[in-house]
Amino acid sequence: MSSSLLAPPLARQGPGPIAPQLIEALDVAVSRLVARTLPGDRRAAGVGAGTELAQLRPYELGDDVRHVDPAASARTGQVHVRQHVPERTLTTWLLLDLSPSMAFGTGRRLKADVAEGVALAFARLAVRRAGSVGLVGFGAAAPRLLGQRGAKPGVVAVRRLLAEGIAPDGLHDPAGLADGTRRLARLARQPGLVVVISDFRDQHAWERPLGSLRIRHSLLAVEISDPREHELPDVGRLALVDPESGVRLELDTSRRAIRERFAALEHERRATLSRELRRLRIDHLALSTADDWLRELGRQLR
Repeated sequence: MSSSLLAPPLARQGPGPIAPQLIEALDVAVSRLVARTLPGDRRAAGVGAGTELAQLRPYELGDDVRHVDPAASARTGQVHVRQHVPERTLTTWLLLDLSPSMAFGTGRRLKADVAEGVALAFARLAVRRAGSVGLVGFGAAAPRLLGQRGAKPGVVAVRRLLAEGIAPDGLHDPAGLADGTRRLARLARQPGLVVVISDFRDQHAWERPLGSLRIRHSLLAVEISDPREHELPDVGRLALVDPESGVRLELDTSRRAIRERFAALEHERRATLSRELRRLRIDHLALSTADDWLRELGRQLR
């Protein structure tokens, strides 16, 4: 079979609409996850308005007049100001897979589309409540870094980085996840939430770096896969190209032994991944290109 007959995958179509009400529902689930795995207060850098009253004290020169408490001032005959407890804040870091294997997809979307949606959803969650978001992309020709930013500029910066796309075929780095984890550990100095978004295919020696990161941060691993990666269909002779290495392979899918061997190897790979993440005490979510990724993300988080 000529290689010219091998069509490239369909163009990316993006993650689709991300409903604000679903983001709000995810906010509660993520807050519970972080509270369970990352104990202690996370105060904002600035005082802010806050919502919880800390104390009332007499007015001093230079105090913001907007914090004057009329009731306390009238009751005591002296001007008093309100002091509030600073908002709890959280820095979210996205460790995003940009390797060529993310360009595959036979369901509703490509794996890269689902990864983009998950990254944007957590970026929106990150900037709520005075938080910030940063991103480390691995698997491309060169690592992509985005320092932590808050509010709308943080989400816009994540969008721009995602728009750069993924690595071309054949530029696979088997140490990409491990190197990206070490790079993130140097950037993320304060405890926060780290979301690893990847298909975890052909990545090696990431267990120790990710385990070290888990000691200080709350970690969430989001695995993205496609149904055709789990089992081969019976469609006769099939020509495949490995996007990671660029190697072309032909096989006869009508042979039952080949299909069973393929399914067994994939089952073993995914079982090993789940076992390692469980050993490292890292929460593991599995999303598919064939599902509504946002609803499935919310369901698994809850």
